[in-house]
Amino acid sequence: MIDATLLRRALADEISAQGSLTDPGWRSAVEAVPREAFLGDAVYRIDHDERGTVYASLRRDQLPTTDWLALAYTNDTQVTQVAGVDAGDASGPVCGLPTSSATLPSLVVRMLEAAAIGDGERVLEIGTGTGYSTALLCHRLGSENVTSIEVDPAVARRARSVLHSLGLSPTLVVGDGLEGHQEGAEYDRIVATCSVRTIPHQWLWQARAGGTITTALGGWAQASGLVHLTAHADGTATGRFTGEAISYMLARPHQSPSRASFFLHDGEQRSTHVDPQAVWSWTGRFLTQLAAPSAELLGGGDRVILLDVATGSQAWTEPVAGGGWVVHSHGPLPLWRSVEDAFTQWERAGRPEQSQFGMTVTSTGQRVWMNDPEAPGWFLPC
Repeated sequence: MIDATLLRRALADEISAQGSLTDPGWRSAVEAVPREAFLGDAVYRIDHDERGTVYASLRRDQLPTTDWLALAYTNDTQVTQVAGVDAGDASGPVCGLPTSSATLPSLVVRMLEAAAIGDGERVLEIGTGTGYSTALLCHRLGSENVTSIEVDPAVARRARSVLHSLGLSPTLVVGDGLEGHQEGAEYDRIVATCSVRTIPHQWLWQARAGGTITTALGGWAQASGLVHLTAHADGTATGRFTGEAISYMLARPHQSPSRASFFLHDGEQRSTHVDPQAVWSWTGRFLTQLAAPSAELLGGGDRVILLDVATGSQAWTEPVAGGGWVVHSHGPLPLWRSVEDAFTQWERAGRPEQSQFGMTVTSTGQRVWMNDPEAPGWFLPC
C-alpha cells in the first residue's frame, strides 16, 4: 500500500529540486494537503478519434488505489472539466477546451511564491477551481485570512465540500472573480489562478496601499506573462514580469469569441525581415500578442497565422525559395506591420527577456514596457 504522506513528501522534493519551492511554509503546505481529495471521482485524459482531440473520462474506481494516488502526486495538470462538463458526469468522450483543472503543483507553488505572501497576511484568490491552492493558502495562513472566489457554481460547490471535509473554512464566494470581493477588502495580496487580458480596476481598489496583485497576463494569442504589481493609494499599480513560463486558462469573460472556420486570403504580399520562427519563443509570442491583441495566433515554424477576431483581418507568412519569408496581409488592420514594429523595438532595446518587461496601470490605461517605465510600450485593450 502506497503511503500518501510519503508521496506528498516526494512531490515536495521534486518541486524543490526544480527550484519552484524554496519557502519552508509552502513546503509544509504541500506535504500536508491531500491533493487526491481535490481530484473528485474522475479526471480527463486526452484521446483522439475521428473528431480530432477529445477528452475521455478516467474514473477513480477504474484504477487501483495506488495508481490513483500516483496520478494525484504526479507533478502534472489534471483536467477536471471540459466545455463545462465535469469528468465525473461525462458519459463519453467530450470535445472542446478545458474549463477547470487541478493545475500542476509546481505551477501553483511558483505562483504563490511569486506573490511573496507572508504569514498572517490576508489573501484574495481569484479562481477557487478544485480548491487545492485554496487549501495550501489556508494551511499557511489560516482559513480566516483566505477569501476565494469562483465563477462556476458547480465547481465552487465541489471545492467547498472538499475544503470543509478537511476542516478548512475560508470565505468562499460564487461570482465573477474580475469583480473581486469588496465585502472582504482590503487585502494584502490578490492572487489570480486564471489569466486576464487586463487588470480589473476592482482589484486595484480592493488591494491595500502597498499590497500586491499577482496574475498571469494572457490573451487570444495564447501567450502569457506572470506579473507582480504593487498597488498604490491613488488606484494605480506598477510592477514587473517575473519571466517565468507560467500560463493559466483565461478568465471566462476575457476569452475570445467563438470563430467560424476560415480560409486564408492571398491578400497583399511582401517580404518581411522578421523570422516567423522567432514568434514562437516565449518572449516572441508575448510580443506578438502585445502588438496584435485582438488576433488569434495559429500555425508553427515558418508559418505564422494571425486572425483578427474583431475585423477578420489576416496575416500569414511562408518561406521563399533561397531564403527569407513573405507575408500575406488581408483586411483593414496591418497585423504583421504591428508585429514587425514590436520586434524592431525589442531588438533596439537589446532583445530583453520577459523578466525585463514591466507594467504600469492607471485610470487612463494599462501599458506594458521594456526595461524602463518611460520607454515606449504597448497599451492593453480596454
